[in-house]
Amino acid sequence: MRNKLLANLKLPISIIIFILVLDQALKIWVKTHMLIGEQFPIFGNWAFIHFTENNGMAFGWEIGGEIGKLTLSVFRIIAVIGIGWYLTELAKKDAPKGLLISFAMIFAGAVGNIIDSSFYGLIFSESYRQVAEFMPEAGGYSSFLHGKVVDMFYFPIIKTTIPAGVQFWTSNAEPMPFTFFRPVFNIADSSIFVGTVSILLFHRKFFKHENQVTETVNKEQSETI
Repeated sequence: MRNKLLANLKLPISIIIFILVLDQALKIWVKTHMLIGEQFPIFGNWAFIHFTENNGMAFGWEIGGEIGKLTLSVFRIIAVIGIGWYLTELAKKDAPKGLLISFAMIFAGAVGNIIDSSFYGLIFSESYRQVAEFMPEAGGYSSFLHGKVVDMFYFPIIKTTIPAGVQFWTSNAEPMPFTFFRPVFNIADSSIFVGTVSILLFHRKFFKHENQVTETVNKEQSETI
């Protein structure tokens, strides 16, 4: 049983390690080579490495205040423990490899951002008006669980202006600048997104089957009683 479990988890664990190493290597490079707000193009005018940091969730969304930041960090840790446990349970059930890979990607992405929010405040100095220093003598810019998540991918593929006449959601009388895709994100965010979309698109049948099996077992047990 143990050997079978390890065999089923071999690929997911490899993917988790690969994503974490790639995610952290890029974040550390950006943090130690760029200033906040600095950017350079990687493909024309619609793909940039743009250094920013956020206190919150994927793609720059945030929960405000110190309490919000701490709550989010604790929630991430609890969620990662739950995802790790569930991934192990799926491996025990011989779940499809694609499903295991999807949960591995979500797990890796969550851990990648937890590393930032838990430790970056302790081991790096601020990135405003200076390139951050690793393990500064004066100490880091924040405390445990209060670090900021490093983001860098910015894809402003479409830049246009929305005429005032079609802005039905506001009374603003002026044309409104519009950019798609505005959020700045990182490899961990992408991993969570791809893993989640993959589950929704390709693996819903697995959960339907699991529910049917559970209902059958419960019915049999109730009839026995």
